Amino acid sequence: MDKCLIIVTTTMDDNKHIKKFGTFGGVFTPTLLTILGVIMYLRMGWVVGNAGLLGAWLIIIISFLITLCTALSMSAITTNIRIGAGGAYAIISQSLGLEVGGSLGIPRYISQGLAVTMYIFGFREGWLGIFPDHNPFLVDISAFIGLFTIAYISANLAIKTQYIIMVVIVASLVSVVMAAYDGSMSIATDEALKWGTFKGSPENNFRGSNFWLVFAVFFPAATGIMAGANMSGELKDPRKSIPVGTLWAIGVSFVIYMLLAFWLARTATEQELISNYNIIIEKAYVGPLIIAGVLGATFSSALASIVGSSRILFAMGEHNVLPYSKFLAGQSKNGQPRNAMLVTGILIFATMLLRNLNAVAPLVTLFFLVTYAMINIVVIIEQNLGLISYRPIFKVKRWIPWLGLVSSVLAMFIINPTISLITIAIVLAVYWYLSRQNLETPFEDVRSGLFVSFAEWAAKHTWGMKKMQQRAWKPNLMVPVRDIIGVRGNFEFLRNIASPKGSIKLLGIEANSEESEMTKHLDELAASFRDKGVFSSWTVINTTEFAKGVNYGNQALRGAFFRPNVVFLNLQQHDDYETELRPVIKECIRLEIGVLLFQSHPTALLGQRNTINVWVSNRKNNWSLGWDIGNLDLSTLIAYKLMKNWKARIRLITVIDDVEEVENATKFLDSLINLARLPETLMEVCVGDFKDVVTAAPHADLNIFGMQEDLRFEFVQEMTSKTNSSCLFVKDSGHESILA
Repeated sequence: MDKCLIIVTTTMDDNKHIKKFGTFGGVFTPTLLTILGVIMYLRMGWVVGNAGLLGAWLIIIISFLITLCTALSMSAITTNIRIGAGGAYAIISQSLGLEVGGSLGIPRYISQGLAVTMYIFGFREGWLGIFPDHNPFLVDISAFIGLFTIAYISANLAIKTQYIIMVVIVASLVSVVMAAYDGSMSIATDEALKWGTFKGSPENNFRGSNFWLVFAVFFPAATGIMAGANMSGELKDPRKSIPVGTLWAIGVSFVIYMLLAFWLARTATEQELISNYNIIIEKAYVGPLIIAGVLGATFSSALASIVGSSRILFAMGEHNVLPYSKFLAGQSKNGQPRNAMLVTGILIFATMLLRNLNAVAPLVTLFFLVTYAMINIVVIIEQNLGLISYRPIFKVKRWIPWLGLVSSVLAMFIINPTISLITIAIVLAVYWYLSRQNLETPFEDVRSGLFVSFAEWAAKHTWGMKKMQQRAWKPNLMVPVRDIIGVRGNFEFLRNIASPKGSIKLLGIEANSEESEMTKHLDELAASFRDKGVFSSWTVINTTEFAKGVNYGNQALRGAFFRPNVVFLNLQQHDDYETELRPVIKECIRLEIGVLLFQSHPTALLGQRNTINVWVSNRKNNWSLGWDIGNLDLSTLIAYKLMKNWKARIRLITVIDDVEEVENATKFLDSLINLARLPETLMEVCVGDFKDVVTAAPHADLNIFGMQEDLRFEFVQEMTSKTNSSCLFVKDSGHESILA
């Protein structure tokens, strides 16, 4: 029996011990504590006092319905991908690309930093309620130092701290239950059970409120469902933990809010509820436990936000979305994103110096809602693309993400229409910036499938619509290549014909050879076209016969929707016109593909690219301008493209042999210029012999002639010689129209 020695080597990365969390500690606890926040303790009574029990229940149901739909959509996505660090940022980036993910990740990171500051301010207010003589700024600094120290040491310590806070919050809720059993619910009248009268708040001297204003005050309480997802990079099994932990946290917190609203409605009068923000403290069995709950709720929300925001920044650093990404992606020996934490701490401390965040506070909630909307959009796209890659373990009905999307957008504009527009503008501005950074996506996303689906939809709806294809015509060139030097020489000419919306397909023709570098050269050339703004692709056909190779390529692509519509043939000295080019022209005519035969003048080349002569054939006795004007369609379209890209001018020239036809020919050219919408176009009507006129014609940098199937090589050579310029010989496919 053979024996083999297995040598195991360890690296620094192998020794790096990263603490991984389960569903309860990593997702359920931070999510629940973020939802059960300061609004529950200090504003829930006001909500019930204004809206009544039924109104408060309706507000709670609507708020949690929005978050539930998003949580279900998030569950579907997280069970379909290998989610990395960054929570919602990772979900959106891996689905729609780094640009979209970053456009939400960057503003959301900043808003979460602002949220930490607001939670610290909320903690300060609770603390001063107990110790009114303490210095407010010192309370803020002390809270910040405590939060930052816990988060900086490790996420493990943060989770353990949240366990302690959860015990405090549970104790505060037990105090409420004890008050209910002690008879507090029997002393109130029934008026609070009715639909509320929306009398307002002490801040507006009770001048009134409305249902949606009360909803806007309560809704931020339900926006904590991302707290657990933000820990995605440090979960043992994010695919399982995020759905289970998030949905359980939503369910438990929903029940708590509904029961708390019922208790408040039965415990205090309407006047007490709307005028006293500390009503829960006063009505609870043990008031100090409620105060402890307020402090614990604000502290835990701040802790979850500072830990989560640093993970978002770390994830963006890993993907090179931000400047100094290598620094931001740095980790400690135990896997903590220490550098991202330092930057986050600086951001939070800077915002604390503002001392008042009321003006930007709505941005925090609205960035949550934009994120919710985008997560639902991701699921809608995935569900409708029908890609086999979308196989989530947790499946949701098609109407769920739609309901989540619509309700998230409506909630944004209900809360604050102006700031909602500002929020969307910020997201679009960041996307515009990132889209110009040439970010390299380290993972597959759904964008290619999205674009392919759009293309397939368009193909199905336009197939066979000849007139529509004429209006949508663009030069999609096929360029046969066997001499890479020759096509490089025509690089700018080809780009000028195709730019900006056309395309170029390079078709390499060569004998089968293992040492050939044709593929490498074509790949580099196609990349150069793309860099210059023209989409280009390439392929190689192995054959020793040039004409057969080109014809096989055209035949194979005949059934494709996005197929080349023009074949560009570059006539060079080594070409055998009769056996290599004429068969290609003949087959293109049969397949209804346009042909451009280019003969470059050996010395004049393309000159100054100032003027283009388009030769219009003699239409004796047929000067009417109908829809079919023969080779003139493609000739004029190509001339127009070159005119735009060269900033040149076009000259239409026709030669007639009867002086009496001058007026008809002039009217024809004039009508053609007007109907084709050709700007600043010259025209000349010449009487005489065609070959004599060609010799004496005004000079142009390029002369374009129509082509018949029996085009002779001698004619090509003769025209190039007589015009002393490069010449382009054109044969229409029948699917172009300069008049469309």
